[in-house]
Amino acid sequence: MNEENKIAGLYIRVSTEDQAREGFSLKEQEKRLRTMCEYKGYKVYKVYKIYKDSGISAKTGNYRPAFEELLQDIKDKKCNTIVVLKLDRLTRSVYDWENILKFLEENDAYLDCANDDINTTNANGKMISRILTSVSQQEIERTSERTKVGLSGAIKEGHIPARAPLGYKHIEKKLVPDQLTKDIVIRIYNLYFEGKSYYNIATIFNEEQILGKTNWKDTGILRIISNEVYKGDYIHGKRTSHPTYYKDVVEPIISKEMWDNCQVQKKKNQKNYMRTQTYIFLQKLKCPKCGRILAGGASHKIKSDKWYFYYRCENCKNNIHEDKIEDKIKILLADILEYDNVVNEFFLPVLKSKVDNPKEQLEKELKSLNNKKERIRKAYIDELFTEEDFKQESKIIENQIEMINSKLLENSQAEQLNFTTEDILLKRDMDFINKVKLPISYYAFNDNWDLLDRDTRADIVMRYIDDIELEIKGNKYEVKQINFRSTFYSNFEELYKKGYIDKKRPLTYDFNGICVDTNIRYSEYLPIKDVMQHLYRLNEYYEVNLYKGTYYKETEKLDIGPLQKNEVPIRVFPLQDNNNGNKNWLAMGMLATKNNSNDIKVNIRDVFETIPDNVTEEDFILSDDNVSQEQR
Repeated sequence: MNEENKIAGLYIRVSTEDQAREGFSLKEQEKRLRTMCEYKGYKVYKVYKIYKDSGISAKTGNYRPAFEELLQDIKDKKCNTIVVLKLDRLTRSVYDWENILKFLEENDAYLDCANDDINTTNANGKMISRILTSVSQQEIERTSERTKVGLSGAIKEGHIPARAPLGYKHIEKKLVPDQLTKDIVIRIYNLYFEGKSYYNIATIFNEEQILGKTNWKDTGILRIISNEVYKGDYIHGKRTSHPTYYKDVVEPIISKEMWDNCQVQKKKNQKNYMRTQTYIFLQKLKCPKCGRILAGGASHKIKSDKWYFYYRCENCKNNIHEDKIEDKIKILLADILEYDNVVNEFFLPVLKSKVDNPKEQLEKELKSLNNKKERIRKAYIDELFTEEDFKQESKIIENQIEMINSKLLENSQAEQLNFTTEDILLKRDMDFINKVKLPISYYAFNDNWDLLDRDTRADIVMRYIDDIELEIKGNKYEVKQINFRSTFYSNFEELYKKGYIDKKRPLTYDFNGICVDTNIRYSEYLPIKDVMQHLYRLNEYYEVNLYKGTYYKETEKLDIGPLQKNEVPIRVFPLQDNNNGNKNWLAMGMLATKNNSNDIKVNIRDVFETIPDNVTEEDFILSDDNVSQEQR
């Protein structure tokens, strides 16, 4: 083509990495290309247009609007020569370069490079261009490899290359839990685990104006539930074809078990997105014929103005009345409620606050917020803020300060209360004693399953029970097996194995000469020192005796007693480690108390709302003074 007929389209591009390199600015590239055009005989009026792509890499797949415009102008015959500083400004991909060469041939167009002597009109020139492009592609691939290695090392150190999600913040580039907002995340997971949908949770948060917001969306809740970072993991390139999974790279806010359970819960919760009725056994009952989860239904009797709830299987066309199932497992449900009252409502929140709300970190957060509040006030005085913006920003900070002060108060209260896991067993024994001695008062101070509303009962079932297997006996539906959620079961078993909580189990024992078969509260072995300390503390409030006996493994029978008149067993437990060899018998202990309130030593309210103080070994000295008169 005659030089006089060449109409140049000057293409300049700079990537993010190039911006710091000398000589690669858009302005510098344009200056050098115009000089080249004049040197080669292109007059300024022959330069059709300057095409600029800023901050965009030449890697395959990146969309470059200015470059696409240039190609279209060549098709439309507005220009016929691409002028670039270097070939790598145009592309760094061998594949892309072959497509560009083909495009130039088809449109009778050419390429001029200021720094690379490229001639696309002959075979040798094309070969050189391919070699140069191949070198550029290798360079970008090696740079990518080095970047990935460095990024991988940084991620493993907790330097997450992303915006901090709710509940976290960046400190020295590391992602760490934010004491101000992490409890919000924990609450989201707990609500979702209990059966609330994304929409339900967003509605609750909007009503409560959590973080001063009223624009919580179900999509935002979904992102939080689905984000692996909350269990301590991170996926880099999650939306690419080759994501990289990093385990345990940040401090988790949610346990892996809870996170996994919430992913399983997704399918269940989505099916009940807009339900209008509350079903106690929602998603829990399995069809005795096909094993599918039963759907809930309800009917309303106008005459009695009463709702009747039932569950049905769409496959097997069977209906099961809710009250029938509830009656069959009511004792178990009451036991679960007692566990919930003691462990989750009384002790664990206090124990958890000691661990999750470090005082120093909270005080540091409070100082930072107060400083921020003062900066905003000064900015408003200097008229950098409008009054409306000032009020809005101040309200957000005030809410955050209020949350921190609330956590500090919880922390202070927790420090004053010396609750331990050992106290859980003490409170369980006290609840049993109170129910025996003061049955009417007991339900005034504790929840009664029959008096709970439907929402609370459904929440309890959702929290603890995974599913309930049913079977048909004759023409009746019976409960075959109850499968508990792993989160509840693992926590319960851990406490049980350590001897800090009891469970009911069948036992045969001689009770004042009478053979009794019953379900009795049983706990695992604790050292005798701990048993005597426990007994001493109970006797601060009531008269409680310890009886020693023998359990014979061959007959599976406990020989113990005799008990005093009107005494009832509280709990039995081994007095020696179960792993003590192959003995045919086991030393056992039984706590017992009288079934009346005559021996209560403190105010009635105290036995329900407090627990006896801890004691030292000197207070109770290991002696037979703590053992019943009859056994001495």
